[in-house]
Amino acid sequence: MGDTAVIVGGGIGGLAAAIGLHRTGWKVTVVERTTVLDDAGAAISLAANGLRALDGLGVGEAVRAASRGQYGGGTRTPGGTWLARMDGRALEAAVGAPIMGVPRSELHRLLREALPAEALLTAEAGPVRATGTGRVQVELGEEVLEADVVVAADGIGSGVRGRLFPAHPGPVYSGSTVLRAITDGPVDGCGDFELTWGRGAEFGHIGLRDGRAEWHAVLTVPEGTRFPDPPAELRRRFHGWHAPVPALLDATRPEAVLHHDVRELRTPLPSYAMGRVALLGDAAHAMTPNLGQGACQALEDAVVLAAALADGPTVEAALTRYDAERRPRSQAVARAARQAGRMGHQLSHPLAVAARNTAMRLAPSGATLRMLLRHHDWEPPKLGRTPGAF
Repeated sequence: MGDTAVIVGGGIGGLAAAIGLHRTGWKVTVVERTTVLDDAGAAISLAANGLRALDGLGVGEAVRAASRGQYGGGTRTPGGTWLARMDGRALEAAVGAPIMGVPRSELHRLLREALPAEALLTAEAGPVRATGTGRVQVELGEEVLEADVVVAADGIGSGVRGRLFPAHPGPVYSGSTVLRAITDGPVDGCGDFELTWGRGAEFGHIGLRDGRAEWHAVLTVPEGTRFPDPPAELRRRFHGWHAPVPALLDATRPEAVLHHDVRELRTPLPSYAMGRVALLGDAAHAMTPNLGQGACQALEDAVVLAAALADGPTVEAALTRYDAERRPRSQAVARAARQAGRMGHQLSHPLAVAARNTAMRLAPSGATLRMLLRHHDWEPPKLGRTPGAF
C-alpha cells in the first residue's frame, strides 16, 4: 500500500482529507494556489454529520469550541410570519448536535493547525499524470511531485476533474446568485438561525460565537448580474422585510460583502475515482447551498477516503470502495438541495408562493426535524491509526 499523497486544493475538503490521511500514516502535501480563499470572509453552518466527520479526524472538539449552536429559528415570510420552526434542542437530542455556525476563516485555521507546517504548499497545480511505475505525478510549474495517490479537492472549477472527464459538461448556473457577509458587531434582536423566503429571493442568517452574525441574500437573477452598489441594492430589495433583516445590512461594511453566482454539477459524475486519483468535495459533487450540506459532504468524503485508503488492500481497490460509498449519498443530497431551492426562494409566481407557504404552515410540527434527520444522521467510519502517525 502506498504512503504518499498529494491533495490539490486547500479548502475545507482538501485540508480534512489531508488530516485523515496524515492520521493514518500517509505523508501528505496540500497544494493550494492562494494564501487566502475567496470565501474566507463568510461563515458556514455545520450539521451533525459534518461535526461527526470532524470528530473522526480528531478536530471536532476544537471546531465546536469555535462555533455557536443554532437552537432557535426557522423559516419565515418577508412580513415575519413563521412557516416552520426549527427546534435545535430536539435536533441535538436526535443526532447529538444542533446546527453550528462558524466563520470559515476560523475553520480553515483549525484544520491547517492540525497538519504539519511542511505539508502546506502554495503553488498552482498543473496536469496530473500516471507514471510508468504505477504512481501519479502532479506538475507544479517546473517542479513535479510524485505520489501514490492524488486527491482532487480543487473546487467547483476543478481542473483535475476536467482532465479526467473531458466530456462532462461541468458546472452550470443554478439560477441564483448570493451576496453574503459577517456583520461588524452584534445586532439587536438577531437570533440563531433564520431563513426568510420571498418571491425569487431568500434572506438568512446564523449567529456566531462572538455575537456577530453571518447573513446571506440569494437572488434569482440572470447569470453574471452585478450591482454598482451592492449594499444599496440589497437595502432597496429588503428594506420592507421583517427585523432583523434591515439591521443586519446596516451593521455590515460595504467592502465586507462577497458576491458569487451559485453553480452546481447538475450532471452527476460517473465516478469519483480514476486510477490513483480521487475527486472530493465540490470537485466531485458541487451542490446548491439550500440544505447547508456542501461542506458537510466534503467532510464525509474526507473521512471515508482516509478510512478506505487505510484499509487497502491497494490504492485502486480503496478508491473503488470510496466511490461506491460516497457517490450515491452525496449525489442524493445534491438532488435534494436542488429541489429545496426550487421549492424555496426560486419560486416567484404569487400562486405558487402562496401554495408553498400554506403547505408549510399546515405541515406537522415534526416535519422539519424529520427532513433534517435524513441528511444529518450519519456515522463516520473509524480511522485506523498507523503506529507513529500524529
